[in-house]
Amino acid sequence: MSNAATAQQTTRLLMELWDDFQHPDFYWQILILLGCLGLAWLISRRLRQHLEGLPDRMGLVQALVGQAFPLLAVLLLVLSKAVAQEFLPVHMLKVAVPLLLSLAVVRAVHHMLQRSFPRARWLGSIGRLFSILIWGWLALYLSGAADEVIRTLEMVGFTIGKQQINLWMILNGLVVVMLTLLASLWAASLVEARLMGATEMDSSLRIVLVRVSKALFVLVSVLLSFSLVGIDITALSVFTGALGVGLGLGLQKIASNYVSGFIILLDRSIRLGNIIQLDAQTSGTVTQITTRYTVLKNMVGQEFIVPNEALVANIVLNQTYSDTRVRVTTSVSVAYDADLDKVVALLEDIARAQPRVLQDPPPRALVTLFADSGINIDLGFWINDPDQGSGALRSDINMEIWRRFREQGIEIPYPQREVRVLGPAAVAGVS
Repeated sequence: MSNAATAQQTTRLLMELWDDFQHPDFYWQILILLGCLGLAWLISRRLRQHLEGLPDRMGLVQALVGQAFPLLAVLLLVLSKAVAQEFLPVHMLKVAVPLLLSLAVVRAVHHMLQRSFPRARWLGSIGRLFSILIWGWLALYLSGAADEVIRTLEMVGFTIGKQQINLWMILNGLVVVMLTLLASLWAASLVEARLMGATEMDSSLRIVLVRVSKALFVLVSVLLSFSLVGIDITALSVFTGALGVGLGLGLQKIASNYVSGFIILLDRSIRLGNIIQLDAQTSGTVTQITTRYTVLKNMVGQEFIVPNEALVANIVLNQTYSDTRVRVTTSVSVAYDADLDKVVALLEDIARAQPRVLQDPPPRALVTLFADSGINIDLGFWINDPDQGSGALRSDINMEIWRRFREQGIEIPYPQREVRVLGPAAVAGVS
């Protein structure tokens, strides 16, 4: 279509609207349009009030409410146009339908962006860009210039192998890929919301299912968008094969960490909230498990980012693997003249008095060593909240032992050394 033909089509559209405006039936078109818009607004408003109190973890209610008005208006206008075109011109109704469809598309794109990237700072800019593209293409369509724009873009082309590429294919492909990818991310967010809401399922299994589903959605969307654009997917087989070999050789550690991450999430050997220790310096509570690394946070607030391969290939001390109860000990010495039966009973009573100490299994005080300065006794007790730490509890018990021993007159010995000073005669006698 030439520029002259495009101008003629635009002029013809404007003339038809002008003729309708001068015709008495134009007011019937306005009345039909206002009636359809008003009825659609009333129905969408009642629908919003009816769905307002429903739980909306997946965002489907919000999507339905946002699209209700333009879609209902389009449906009513299409039905009204089909009936009214037998009696009067309906050029205004024909223009109103694509306008409302564009409004529905803009709202849908904004909703999918908000669901797919809820915390992205660039969300507003991307949303405005999509809105400009949609309304701009609508203006080209209504003016009849769309065909001329497509034809001009198709004239700018080049050849890659046996594939003929032009500017229209590139732009059209980019839009199709972005919209398809956006739709897949939105669908993945719905699946994520559904899985994360399934509290009866193990948290690690939910995480791995969410990530696998998101990867599958993205892969399917990319392949589907290539097919829609007209790119032969089989032509990518050689490239993808070479890329896979390169990734396998050059990114072995990264691949190993990702595979290890899926193993950890699937076999549930390490879960969120577990207290684990890899070595003397690396230990803490598991706060995050990703497909590449696991985050540990210790009692002083330090966080360790541990590659998943280290958790699979090495021995890991998991204090809360099958049971959250752990045994804590503290040691004390008493003099040899102390009543051991009384000391053992007193130590066990002190431990039982602490609210964090479990009564079953009960605290036990064990005589461990007859040392040079005194008798060593270990006081062992169990707690079921190791994530709260044991240092403060051990300190409270030691302070109470100190107070009770002083009250009962029980001596805590300390090393003593005797130094003898020999006189000259004694020294001579020794020599």
